[in-house]
Amino acid sequence: MSKFFSGIAGIAIAAALAWSGPAAAQGTLRIGMTASDIPLTTGQTDQGGEGMRFMGYTVYDALINWDLSSADKPSTLVPGLATEWAPDAADKTKWVFKLREGVTYHDGSAFTAETVVWNLDKLLKPDAPQYDSRQAAQGKSRIPAVASYRAIDAHTLEITTKEPDATLPYQLAWIMMSSPANWEAQGKSWEAVAAHPSGTGPWKLTGFVPRERAELVPNPDYWDKTRVPKLDKLVLIPLPEPNARAAALMSGQVDWIEAPAPDTIPAMQANGFVITSNTYPHNWTWHLSRLDGSPWNDIRVRKAANLAIDRDGISALLGGLMIPAKGFMPPGSAWFGHPTFDVKYDPEEAKKLLAEAGYGPDKRLKVKALISPSGSGQMLPLPMNEYIQQNLAEVGIDVEFMVVEWNQMINLWRAGAADAAVDGSQSINFTYAIQDPFTGFIRHLDCKLTAPNGTNWGHYCDPDMQKLFGEIKTTFDPAEQEKVLQKVHEKFVDDALFLMVAHDVAPRAMSPKVKGFVQAQNWYQNFSSITME
Repeated sequence: MSKFFSGIAGIAIAAALAWSGPAAAQGTLRIGMTASDIPLTTGQTDQGGEGMRFMGYTVYDALINWDLSSADKPSTLVPGLATEWAPDAADKTKWVFKLREGVTYHDGSAFTAETVVWNLDKLLKPDAPQYDSRQAAQGKSRIPAVASYRAIDAHTLEITTKEPDATLPYQLAWIMMSSPANWEAQGKSWEAVAAHPSGTGPWKLTGFVPRERAELVPNPDYWDKTRVPKLDKLVLIPLPEPNARAAALMSGQVDWIEAPAPDTIPAMQANGFVITSNTYPHNWTWHLSRLDGSPWNDIRVRKAANLAIDRDGISALLGGLMIPAKGFMPPGSAWFGHPTFDVKYDPEEAKKLLAEAGYGPDKRLKVKALISPSGSGQMLPLPMNEYIQQNLAEVGIDVEFMVVEWNQMINLWRAGAADAAVDGSQSINFTYAIQDPFTGFIRHLDCKLTAPNGTNWGHYCDPDMQKLFGEIKTTFDPAEQEKVLQKVHEKFVDDALFLMVAHDVAPRAMSPKVKGFVQAQNWYQNFSSITME
């Protein structure tokens, strides 16, 4: 076990846990996150999907939430702060939302349609007094469909979209509601709100120290009594280095860690720690630049790179804690369809395709890739990318890495491939939550969603794909929409639009004292059912 406490791991633990004091009392769950900092606490979180997992769906609610109650079936949307919603039968751009009555923010103020308008203004209206550029950077790109909105009465909201868009409910599931009254009480300062936030969620934040620790306690008045937390306290500790997380768990300084390093798992299991995992809609890819001059514009190069990757070897590297990619969606997805390009390991065919594209031993292809050392859903990015670098080199593609911290990576992802800050990188290793049509497909490749309007990082634009995206938005019948989504995925795969590597299974390691956790097939998780033995 001594290797867990060597070098940087020991230093990281000392920094993160320096003031943790004696062992936590019964009823306190301490989690080691992969994030390097406490996620933004004001409503729209940073730190990617992990930020939403730990500081979004805990302190806050959306109008529409995800059902996180089952480990056995994919999550679906359920009523949150809105109890029902539907587009107008005569005008599919107009949606009416009936809001939950009797809900209060943590500060005691009432949740109403006017507070929803206030929250949307904080993201979308730069001239609004409450506009917050940090939250807007996290939330604006999540709701590109929204054109306008108004309160019809205290508990009825109308949202108008720019065009008919059946994906609006999925978009709104990203938008967290924070208290206008609290913002007023904190001197209209978002910095002050960060230290004393107020949402409607099942947890209340009682304090945090940046890069060290955050503490949350139950909200006993939460509107959904099935999600009132059973714990006394939830403590979040940033531990971005995998060995530091393992050391903290093994030494009893935390009770739970995200993304354990595979080589530490046997020792954990031998000491009675529990490893949990589950299928969920997530992939691990390289997103490719399609700007003029990018080598990825050649489909032969894109297919060659996909055929060069030994996914079974990467699975062995990860102790089997992944699903090898056969496409952008997991192989069992209802949206997978029937693509004709077989994503597999075939280095000889990769070399042949590169030769057809004009590359060979005397003219090796050189590419640059943005990667991070850790981060939300990034699995084990450094060893995985080093493995890919070796695979690609073996067929004639030489990769140079630009390594940046995870939150900076998110900023560069939003900035897009044309931004000077990416320093000529033609690819970015980014993992994606792919649990709905918008986050799974549209946001990555829609012509209208290049920076600064969205997260089409590579500036891809294809008329046929755009037509399919239009069909998704205008197909309101779920069964018919599924057929369109299959066509979209077939094009993702057959055109090799990403370097498709793996699907995560969200491994977690935890003390046997942790009871009642149900690992949902979702990026987010419910901590309210957990108790400490």
